[in-house]
Amino acid sequence: MTPRMLAWVLAIPATLFVALCLGLPVLSTFATTFGEAAGPLAPYIEFFTSRFRRTVLWRTMEVALITTAISVAVGFATAWVVARAPGRIKSILIIAAVFPLLTSVVVRSFAWLVILGKNGILNKALLGLGLIGEPLSMLYTEGAVIVAMVYLFVPLMILTLVGVLEGIPRDLTDAATSLGATPAATFRQVIVPMAVPGLIVGSVLVFTGSFTSYATPQLLGGERQMMMGTFLYQRAMVTFDWVGASTIAAVMTAVTLATVLLMSRLARRLNPVAG
Repeated sequence: MTPRMLAWVLAIPATLFVALCLGLPVLSTFATTFGEAAGPLAPYIEFFTSRFRRTVLWRTMEVALITTAISVAVGFATAWVVARAPGRIKSILIIAAVFPLLTSVVVRSFAWLVILGKNGILNKALLGLGLIGEPLSMLYTEGAVIVAMVYLFVPLMILTLVGVLEGIPRDLTDAATSLGATPAATFRQVIVPMAVPGLIVGSVLVFTGSFTSYATPQLLGGERQMMMGTFLYQRAMVTFDWVGASTIAAVMTAVTLATVLLMSRLARRLNPVAG
């Protein structure tokens, strides 16, 4: 047996495990939506002709996109500082960035309930400073969900970008500066194209995590700001509408795959070598 054939044989158990534990449940979920007596596409027609369901889908995409954009801005600036920091300080900064990931998502979301509540820390601070006359209603708004999502997913963006930014030689930025490039031109024409792989991977992680999130939208958005994750849970566990829940899962999977393809295409456009 050649080494190549041996490698294929050794890969068979892992391939079967992934196919059975990952591929089969997904295919079974999709198959549920095509078995309706009204027609194979009836659940999807019902989904997209419902104004309420379209609103939930659009709200979820909007929150995920805004969360991704803010995470890119905050994560890139932070990762650049971490990547350029000296050895011991860099280790401290990386630990500080990773530390929130060691805490449960539910616990971190509850922390925002304490901060954004009517009697929370932020309202008390604003009242104490005389900036507002009465407590603001910040909970159960789209803004509260976005703030909590950014807090949850920025560490992922930072960790993804630090490794990429560390790999950019200082000689390149120094050479661009010596040739007369302004800091903005160096950032746009040298740093960003070389950071494209990290930006794409980080953006996909943040977008898919935000788009499929359940606990944070449920705690901070409630019923008024329902998102696809909470809508899926409601259909499956409250109304026991398994076909409806499977349709929502299929739509979420399709949006996630479309996002990955668009990101890959954008990566090839910005940096053909990275794509």
